[in-house]
Amino acid sequence: MGVESNRDHAQRGPGVPGTRQQPARKGTGQDAIRRLLEPVVDAAGFDLEDLVIQPAGRRRLVRVVVDADGGITLDDVATVNHVVSQALDDTDLMGSQPYVLEVTSPGVDRPLTEPRHWRRAVGRLVRASLTENALTQNGTSGGGDIEGRVVTADDEAVVIDVAGEERRLGYGEVDRGRVQVEFRRTGQDTDADED
Repeated sequence: MGVESNRDHAQRGPGVPGTRQQPARKGTGQDAIRRLLEPVVDAAGFDLEDLVIQPAGRRRLVRVVVDADGGITLDDVATVNHVVSQALDDTDLMGSQPYVLEVTSPGVDRPLTEPRHWRRAVGRLVRASLTENALTQNGTSGGGDIEGRVVTADDEAVVIDVAGEERRLGYGEVDRGRVQVEFRRTGQDTDADED
């Protein structure tokens, strides 16, 4: 899900509300833009998950990936597009080179690396890579991978149901995880689909 808007600073002139031409500023980069956008996106009620700025012909592509508890709707994406666009227009961080702004939500293949990612994956089937600090079921240490369903997640740990046994893993024990695509969850009532 995403919304694109063209922001062509090179073609916009003075006197048009909200469309001032901005001079190029050397020495600024993606980190400065991230510092600008994080509080703006946060104030709108969302988390800035990723920011990518890359050349796209004569323009630059500015991809802003946002998420929230409960997911993102198309209206949410439009809201973030508006506030991010306004924030970029109010500064000279993008310089005078035209850019295309794309606001989107993270895909299912986004790695689960933060507690909020795990919390948003409750109920989902995940595959997780364990660190060497992770204890195996018999209490010995070692890495490896596990696959199971996220039961709960808080700021310190995630609980994953692995083959009917719940394992509580601190985030220091889990390197990263990925949601697994399920076309039909085990135990779904197929008769309900026929009603």
